[in-house]
Amino acid sequence: MKRVSLIVAALMLVFTSCNFNSVKYPETKKVDQVDNYFGVKVSDPYRWLEDDRSAEVEEWVKAENAVTNDYLAKIPFRESLKANLTKVWNFAKMDVPSRRGNRLFYSRNSGLENQSILYMQDGDVGTPKVLLDPNKLSEDGTISLDEYSISKDGKYLAYAIADGGSDWRTIYVKNIATGELLMDEIKWVKFSAISWFKNGFYYSRYDGPLSGSQLTNINENHKVYYHKVGTSQALDEIVYQDPSNPKRNFTTQVTDDEKYLILYLSESSSGNSLMIKNLQRNEDFVQLTIGFEFEYRVIDHLDDNLIVLTNFKAPKYRLVGINVRAVDVGNWREIIAEKRDVLENVTYSDNKLICNYIQDAHSIIGLYSLKGEMISEIKLPTFGTVSGFNAERNDTIGYYAFTSFNYPSTIFKYNLRKGIATEIFRPDVKTDLTQFEVEQIFYPSKDGTKIPMFLVHKKGIKLDGNNPTLLYGYGGFNISLTPSFSVSRIAWLENGGIYVVANIRGGGEYGENWHKAGTKLNKQNVFDDFIAAAEFLIEKKYTNPQRLAIMGGSNGGLLVGAVINQRPDLFKVAIPEVGVMDMLRFQKFTIGWAWTGDFGSSDDSLQFENLYRYSPLHNIRDDVKYPAVLVTTADHDDRVVPAHSFKYIATLQDKQSGSSNPALIRIQTRAGHGGGKPTSFVIEEMADIYSFIFYNMDITPKQ
Repeated sequence: MKRVSLIVAALMLVFTSCNFNSVKYPETKKVDQVDNYFGVKVSDPYRWLEDDRSAEVEEWVKAENAVTNDYLAKIPFRESLKANLTKVWNFAKMDVPSRRGNRLFYSRNSGLENQSILYMQDGDVGTPKVLLDPNKLSEDGTISLDEYSISKDGKYLAYAIADGGSDWRTIYVKNIATGELLMDEIKWVKFSAISWFKNGFYYSRYDGPLSGSQLTNINENHKVYYHKVGTSQALDEIVYQDPSNPKRNFTTQVTDDEKYLILYLSESSSGNSLMIKNLQRNEDFVQLTIGFEFEYRVIDHLDDNLIVLTNFKAPKYRLVGINVRAVDVGNWREIIAEKRDVLENVTYSDNKLICNYIQDAHSIIGLYSLKGEMISEIKLPTFGTVSGFNAERNDTIGYYAFTSFNYPSTIFKYNLRKGIATEIFRPDVKTDLTQFEVEQIFYPSKDGTKIPMFLVHKKGIKLDGNNPTLLYGYGGFNISLTPSFSVSRIAWLENGGIYVVANIRGGGEYGENWHKAGTKLNKQNVFDDFIAAAEFLIEKKYTNPQRLAIMGGSNGGLLVGAVINQRPDLFKVAIPEVGVMDMLRFQKFTIGWAWTGDFGSSDDSLQFENLYRYSPLHNIRDDVKYPAVLVTTADHDDRVVPAHSFKYIATLQDKQSGSSNPALIRIQTRAGHGGGKPTSFVIEEMADIYSFIFYNMDITPKQ
């Protein structure tokens, strides 16, 4: 890479704002980089921004952040909005407990702690004891607890720590009774479970990357290891690897009786394959399924019969039994057939199957017998989302959380024998949530497909076309957007805002067919669905283009970038968060190659044409006026590397330099793709986002 000239370097570091509405951006140099894709020459003048560890890029980041911070600091209500967010955030929150023996384990946050604390207690009424406090691992709260697992005998806690938001994990082991941190330290773990077996556990990792490339180097040659507690990582045994297929990932699961090791193999973001190993006989792995077209998840096993949730011959999923001694698909036994609704999750406990379905983008949950006969339905408070029905196979009590847009995540204990749900924890939210209502509407997309969306707002709003509205979407990777509570949303709703979630194609709300309708060559359906949502909101007088903002993260950031290229006239503000913006090169970084199952790849000529047609980076125009744009990313994001956002905003600033609408980027340090972000960082970020939206809509929020 050529070194930046002293003149350009000075311009990158020194800048002034002409006035509040006309931003002077740092000057970003261009390089002469042109790639040839099947005869199509594509310029990539900001390729140098991909090297996000270079001193040159670090200076550019400082310059961009300085411009953004200067802009945000001048918004007169920013600090009061942050103070209000901090105030409403300050209430206790709790995750779903899980049981090991007589002990319950759960995470809880008293309100403003940067990281939730892991607690344990004896039974339902025991005194909570701190098992692990991640807040003590760093001064700024940027080291977080990710995966954790309790050994079968309840003696050890194995837990994975994330540093600065990266996907890399380090696993440690703690003696639960004494609180002693053992010598175990397992590095370079990524996309892994912690699966206990005897006096150790299985985990998955990559080889250690070269220095300086930890956050960008492509992730290949995943391996499964077994670690024995109290030994060095150097002694860990490789249990499975496949050097002939370097772009395969492996995760593990051990059955409750420790008889079988289940190995999940995957090649992309959807579809997997199953292998099984008899641990009692120490036999070789046996292949249970072939190919990677379908999804399989082992729920449990009974007498060598695996209970498997799958979408094989069932796009909305079904439950089947597979005998490990007769694994041919012709011998599979159907337990629960595919239904109208999507079977999202199943738990086996007390000889019952607790089945969580998605019906029109919200949860319904019921108990079934092992013969697939429905026993009863678990009544839910309203339409919303059930998560984490946690129960061991011999328990008669399970725990789950329920949430909706105006119903904070509340923990219930369910008696499987009596069919009684008991509320054991409800957050004490200081805001009166009864002032808000939720409605679900179905609207037509461009091709006539009916798309559901949720609208949340104050009761009694006027449909005068003047309500500030925030439209959120994702549309990919079989991920369903179901109702959930967010404390940050209160600031929006209390100021008369409407919050909208569009359940567009590409997600999993209606099963695998809905997902595939928004992938690869069908990806334009996703953008059409989102644009149609905006048009519907405008047509029905909920809002107008000057009061409509859109927001989405990761694949949703791609969504936002694509639709403002295609319909810049529809929106006043756009917030693409940690987005996949360069659709021609995403597969060249970290785990990006796994996304080709959803996106396709520019290495294929037909898919290249499709990707090039909608890629946010490559379709920015200089002959239209874009909405006000605030891009968000983070320096430790090694899932969607920040180069996507860097190149995108550099291009947008160059082509929109004379626009009165700002094009800014907010680059968080010591943070990643979103997981494990400290509470203080989240509040600061949401204050900036809402301030940016309100200011550009010419709205002053109430104090």
